[in-house]
Amino acid sequence: MHIIVIGAGEVGSYVAEILSKEGNDVAVVEQHRGRLRRVQEKLDVLTVLGSGTHPDVLREAGIDRADLMVAVTQVDEVNLIACLFARQHGVERAVARIEASCLRGHEAAELRDAVGADLVIDPDREVAHEVLDLLQFPGASEVAVMGGGEVIVIGTKLAEDAPLANRTLHDIAQEYEPDWDFLVGAVTRGADTIIPRGDQRLLPDDTLRVVCKRRARRELMGLLGLHRGIPRRVMLLGGGRTAEILADELAQRHAEVTLVEHNPERAHELAERLDGVMVLQGEITDADLLTEADIGEVDAVVALTGEDDANILACLYAKSLGAKETIAVLHGLSYRRLLDQVGIDVALSPRIASANAVLRFVRGGVTAVATFLAGDFEVIEIEVPDSSQADGQLVSDLGLPKDVLIGAIVRDGKAQIARGWSELRGRDHLVVFAKPQAVVQVRRIFGLSSES
Repeated sequence: MHIIVIGAGEVGSYVAEILSKEGNDVAVVEQHRGRLRRVQEKLDVLTVLGSGTHPDVLREAGIDRADLMVAVTQVDEVNLIACLFARQHGVERAVARIEASCLRGHEAAELRDAVGADLVIDPDREVAHEVLDLLQFPGASEVAVMGGGEVIVIGTKLAEDAPLANRTLHDIAQEYEPDWDFLVGAVTRGADTIIPRGDQRLLPDDTLRVVCKRRARRELMGLLGLHRGIPRRVMLLGGGRTAEILADELAQRHAEVTLVEHNPERAHELAERLDGVMVLQGEITDADLLTEADIGEVDAVVALTGEDDANILACLYAKSLGAKETIAVLHGLSYRRLLDQVGIDVALSPRIASANAVLRFVRGGVTAVATFLAGDFEVIEIEVPDSSQADGQLVSDLGLPKDVLIGAIVRDGKAQIARGWSELRGRDHLVVFAKPQAVVQVRRIFGLSSES
């Protein structure tokens, strides 16, 4: 496919990187020279300097032969106009990033239809949902729910005293034969991530991604050394739309929520709008304010302002006073490698959440995608077509690349951990661990088209 990505910010550059690794013909349009230069240095894609609203720029990017437009700048109007141009030039599918709530709502539905936006990305809601998933699995650094909720992928650093530590996968498998409830799908050690096999030994501080049946999630958390309960007291630092969505959802689940927002008008607005939420006006780096709000006594602190350094500092302070779990939203990645060393539990990136939504849309037959800040691999959920050659085959006979592992099969709403002798059927949903370069081969093996 020829794909045009408008915007080379954190979302656009990440989407372009993944799509180009899959062998697509990608063009990136960006009017900021510095951002475009970074893309040129890192990716093998066509780069075009200019605005995504200018016809001559879009022509240079190949709009007359494009199959997909992904408009993900930080300016809603640019994204909408780019999608409109795409439709006028016969581009079949278009994705628009839209942040203004008034343009995402029902009132703007006719406008979105007119410009031809097939998918609207809502970065705030995507991040909020990721945080909500994480809060249900305290101690996990990553959570992806797949297979209609029947399969969960949990990412975490293996604790030194965890029952799975210092054991080989073969030994673990022998203990849980014949009906497994979980499977280690990827292991990150240092800078290297592998799709493991039976002789792989799990060491303390390894980052594991484990697929499990929903019913086994509590047992698995114990095996991984995660023993904390579901948080009941949560403090949200920052009062943007993501925080508003989170606060509302948590309050509905009867959590005790405190929210800190620096802007007096916004704080007053949130206090009136959010029932059952305590809203404090002040800076999230104000140590006195946070201490008076008992930040050290809460179960979880989520820092989600637009300032990465403020989010990190506030989480560090909360941790120093005893907060059980800290989650920091990072818009850039320059701090990521330091977070484990300084004690912050989880880092989330809006670019990852948004990019996963785009990839679900782009890949025909792929119903879910999870990519991660750390680790060069993906977890994808695919549906086996009735016409696929995989229908009726055993997993061991598929000839999967070594960088691919089928972790789970969901059939008729019931999950099972995949084994070599598992027989696949049409309409099965598979949860698959794969290196990015192997995703194209996976889709080819299962007969998935390039269209959604």
